[in-house]
Amino acid sequence: MTPEVQEQEINKPASPQLTFADLNVSEEILQAVTEMGFEHPSPIQAEAIPPIMDGRDVIGQAQTGTGKTAAFGIPAIEMIDVADRHPQVLVLCPTRELALQVADEIRKLSKFKRGVRVEAIYGGDSIERQIKSLKSGVHIVIGTPGRVMDHMERRTLKLDNIRMMTLDEADEMLDMGFREDIESILEDMPEERQTILFSATMSKPIMAITQRFQKDPVLVKVVKNELTNQNIEQVYFEVKPKAKVEVMCRLIDMYSLKLLLVFCNQKKRVDEIVEDLQVRGYQAEGLHGDLRQAQRNNVMSKFRSGVTNILVATDVAARGIDVDNVDAVINYDIPLDEEYYVHRIGRTGRAGKSGKAFSLVGKDEKYRFREIQNYTKVKVEKGVIPTFEDIVGIRKARFIDQVRQTIESSEDLNLYNDLLTALQHSGFSTEQVVSALVKRGMGLEKNEFSDQNLGHDEDRRERRGGERDSRFGRDRFDRGGRFDDRRGGRAGDREERPRRDGRFGDRDDRRGDERRSDDRRGDSRRGSFDRDENRAPREREANMTRLFVSIGRRDFVRPGDIVGAIAGEANIPGSSIGHIDIFDKHTLVDVPRDMVNRVLDAMEGNTIKGKRVQIEVSR
Repeated sequence: MTPEVQEQEINKPASPQLTFADLNVSEEILQAVTEMGFEHPSPIQAEAIPPIMDGRDVIGQAQTGTGKTAAFGIPAIEMIDVADRHPQVLVLCPTRELALQVADEIRKLSKFKRGVRVEAIYGGDSIERQIKSLKSGVHIVIGTPGRVMDHMERRTLKLDNIRMMTLDEADEMLDMGFREDIESILEDMPEERQTILFSATMSKPIMAITQRFQKDPVLVKVVKNELTNQNIEQVYFEVKPKAKVEVMCRLIDMYSLKLLLVFCNQKKRVDEIVEDLQVRGYQAEGLHGDLRQAQRNNVMSKFRSGVTNILVATDVAARGIDVDNVDAVINYDIPLDEEYYVHRIGRTGRAGKSGKAFSLVGKDEKYRFREIQNYTKVKVEKGVIPTFEDIVGIRKARFIDQVRQTIESSEDLNLYNDLLTALQHSGFSTEQVVSALVKRGMGLEKNEFSDQNLGHDEDRRERRGGERDSRFGRDRFDRGGRFDDRRGGRAGDREERPRRDGRFGDRDDRRGDERRSDDRRGDSRRGSFDRDENRAPREREANMTRLFVSIGRRDFVRPGDIVGAIAGEANIPGSSIGHIDIFDKHTLVDVPRDMVNRVLDAMEGNTIKGKRVQIEVSR
């Protein structure tokens, strides 16, 4: 942090005696927050609103669910001159969903301040409708960087009168490749403006933006040990990867979960899980970056209304989802970033309500999950996987209760008295008839997992067959899932066996929905493992340079290991990395030509999978 930045670190919740009235906000705002059910400001609101109201530039370090929208939204509303029909406040968000959520929240906060107009502009929505709305006069514009740039180029959005600029989820926008757009937008604004930045992390690129575009900013920071809600019961289960869907279904039954969010790391896996759940009779829908806006709106509408009670999503696609009464969050995959874990579990246990967060930890995810616990400073209890017999017992009890309620509340049961007699005449006993009806009513069938232990295998044969020395160093990019478990040994024992041309990540999800999407999204680069050292590598794409990396399949390296190390050390988007060909003793990886020197400098002397590597331009 630069010396100029004044830091206010919040080490405890805002005083319960502090009210919004103490923050010197207007009567209209007080009326709005009261109607929304809030009396006391959250820590980030209590500390950020006063300096923003005083006209200071502010850096807010806070995660989703901490109330940051109101922290910048209330001062923004207070400063609006309704007589001036030009845009006076601009808020940039990384995704459509977050832009819509922020716009909805600000509309609620401005409900009693007559004349304040708010508009969300984002890709996937009719640009003609947005142009018409902007021309009619808008005070607060909330948009995604690409669509804001579109309107600026069309001259349908002019920033001459902007008095406050807010970057919401700034770290996410930079990760998605919007840095140039953000800088262009900031450069096109008046010098005399207030700049507010909210971010979950304070990375070097974030600090570079604050140093360039903010004046004497105040840092308001929510410390890490406040980020995990005390109302959330956190439990993890050690699960065989192939049994994760079965365990998830058992947890849904065991805890009678009515509204559930399931998080995955890959778009492909979202579709696979949704299909498995639907086959089992659950009302599930998926949300990821490949869906069109109309499809996303339809999925979210079903989830909010309860028509769909299970939403399976990737982290980026779920940005901006704010649904009340979510019973639980299930981490089907352990997130690759500790911050994502905090974002995920913050979707439940809101507004003082209780919630549950279940994590399904595969063998190769154990180390990564330990890192998450160290980061959040919360010890997560290990749970016992419910058995098939447990679920049968629960379903039986539930069925008995349903039958009892039907008997007590129905007056026309005599209409069905003859059915039992008819079935008995067909040669079936009363016990057989009842058992068959119960089975149909419970909808529970034995499957391949019914009589299995679904936890990690601990038998001696596995230890004897796969044991090897795993005493290698780890860096911050080697997060579980990318190293060999002491009992696992070979790469084939991991959650996903390396396959030729197998997709290795959900990197396209980080590209959002903006203009020039064809340029931004890439094509989800493929990594291949090939046993033929003499085969010709794939054709190099234009504007890419091929690098030689002195680590290969015999070192159990996977495409994700290569991407994680290069993207992390060189501070480049993982999605910009091209084809990866993994051979026995070496790997060839394509990177953008203009990033070659940065990658070579950053990787000099570095390690991948604990092994020091040499990296150079391939000859």
